[in-house]
Amino acid sequence: MGCGTWAWGNRLLWGYNESMDEQLQAVFDLCVRNGVTLFDTGDSYGTGKLNGQSEKLLGRFTTEYQDVGKENICIATKLAAYPWRLTRQSMVSACKSSAQRLGRNVDLVQMHWSTANYAPWQEGALLDGLADLYEQGLVKGVGLSNFGPKRLKLVQKKFQASNVPITTLQVQYSLLSTYPVTELGLKDVCDQLGIKLIAYSPLALGLLTGKYSDKGSFPKGIRGLLFRQILPGITPLLGCLREVAQSRNKTMSQISINWCICKGAIPIPGAKSVEQARENIGALGWQLDAGEVAELDRAAASSGKKMVQNIFQTK
Repeated sequence: MGCGTWAWGNRLLWGYNESMDEQLQAVFDLCVRNGVTLFDTGDSYGTGKLNGQSEKLLGRFTTEYQDVGKENICIATKLAAYPWRLTRQSMVSACKSSAQRLGRNVDLVQMHWSTANYAPWQEGALLDGLADLYEQGLVKGVGLSNFGPKRLKLVQKKFQASNVPITTLQVQYSLLSTYPVTELGLKDVCDQLGIKLIAYSPLALGLLTGKYSDKGSFPKGIRGLLFRQILPGITPLLGCLREVAQSRNKTMSQISINWCICKGAIPIPGAKSVEQARENIGALGWQLDAGEVAELDRAAASSGKKMVQNIFQTK
């Protein structure tokens, strides 16, 4: 199962109104026409009345798209390790429900997070369910999310006994969240095992876009509180990003995304407007040179603040 160098992360609760859905269809269409083939979502994106809405809309976008590249569209979804999912069959059923909402089979099914940090006894059956999906031909590939190197090696050994390959590992990875690679060494482990690393939140919720400063306006809610804490400590990093962007005639977002690509990861930035999608696509077709990557690495390493790590990330 092939993966591109860039993907669209569908993390938003879409579908509040019809006009927004139409705008997102335009975003989807633009991405596919420009060679973006991997679209990532999750069965937990949309709850209550919006249950499964993200998958439903992505399925609709795929169906309505009738232009070049349609045959290359690859849909990845993540199945949540809900506390009521306790058996292998619960994961099989969950994936079938996702396929029904999508209107097509899932290409890449991923376990959304590991339960090792709080309910290790639950994880075995859920992993067995992922393996069952592959063995039954219901998916083309199996992946994991928020697993560290120790857990990854254990799962890989477990799956290897059943000849089930792990295709991808998805973790929070950006210039503000290098922890999975620099401290956990996940990229090296993935390379050894033939697993492709997917980087979610490559723009650190927007902190790396250059649209915010510690003196400017902040987003509302918890995100705003987080920005107030982090922005004052990352001024040198943002300055470095800005300098590289200006020298390249690119945006800070494009530099941040391209940095992930240079690190051998597939970044999955979100886009809810055609303008954002067009800007993300501008990160493709070129690469930062080794000196620029090293400069950004140094700025990231010396940054006074980092992004908060996902509580489900294991070691």
